[in-house]
Amino acid sequence: MKIVSQIKLPIDYEMELFEKKFSISMSSKVSLLNRITHYVVNRKGKQMRPMFVFLIAKMTNHGEVNDRTYRGASVIELIHTATLVHDDVVDDSNRRRGFFSINALWKNKIAVLVGDYLLSKGLLLSIDNNDFDLLKIISVAVREMSEGELLQIEKARSLDITEAVYFEIIRKKTATLIAACCAMGARSVNASEAEVETMRKFGELIGMAFQIKDDLFDYGSEQIGKPTGIDIKEQKMTLPLIYALNNTSEKDRRWLINSVKNHNKDKKRVKEVIAFVKSSGGLDYAVEQMKSYREQALELLKPYPSSPYKDSLELMVNYVIDRKK
Repeated sequence: MKIVSQIKLPIDYEMELFEKKFSISMSSKVSLLNRITHYVVNRKGKQMRPMFVFLIAKMTNHGEVNDRTYRGASVIELIHTATLVHDDVVDDSNRRRGFFSINALWKNKIAVLVGDYLLSKGLLLSIDNNDFDLLKIISVAVREMSEGELLQIEKARSLDITEAVYFEIIRKKTATLIAACCAMGARSVNASEAEVETMRKFGELIGMAFQIKDDLFDYGSEQIGKPTGIDIKEQKMTLPLIYALNNTSEKDRRWLINSVKNHNKDKKRVKEVIAFVKSSGGLDYAVEQMKSYREQALELLKPYPSSPYKDSLELMVNYVIDRKK
């Protein structure tokens, strides 16, 4: 966590105040709902998304933030949390960040309703304050995330995924939300359209690198947060696997597709697939692509004068690639 604390340092005050405001933004007159949202607030993760909002706002606005920045961060977090609650229901997942998920403790119906409630709170927070520009940014992100998930499901059935389709899926599914955080930060302090777009692009590039790093964990040789081979078991087409499929003989390609489609529960076969992907250069290729996204992201920060916020954002870009889980 040391590196995360270092990244957070220039926005410590804002993050503390944000947590109070975020807690208030969830409140309801229904005690069951308050109990659940209290549970959600107390089990927060690293809070990378609000950190992006504040760091970008401060970097683009001479170290200043305003009420809109806090609302923007709250809207992102409310709507992001809503999507996570719904995801856990869809995936039938009982754990989230090492704790029980809402559906595990209160069952699916309540979890879906809580997700809907958080979504409406996010929308109203923007509407009540006439932050329609901020609302548009997050609404576009939610639309893209949904499309990305559905595109992934559609393609997983046939396993005919090209690299271009893979990048489109991860851009929508993962990168679009980080892009929205960065656009939101710039927009909240009334940056120009061009600057908002540059920051959106910056977030998108980090999001792409972030997802490729996640793909690489599936082939992990070191101790990491998730066991290896999970994506293969779930028939998820990741970049190392796509590279291996596209750069091998027809015979090996058929064996790979058959393994992922029909033998994904066979531990020995999954290990063989991992070994094949490694030996065909799939991992090296994915690492190369990930580093390329990092370089492009860092390039976009270059025109900005030196500041603690810029330093933290550079740290964040490198953290995304170097993290161990």
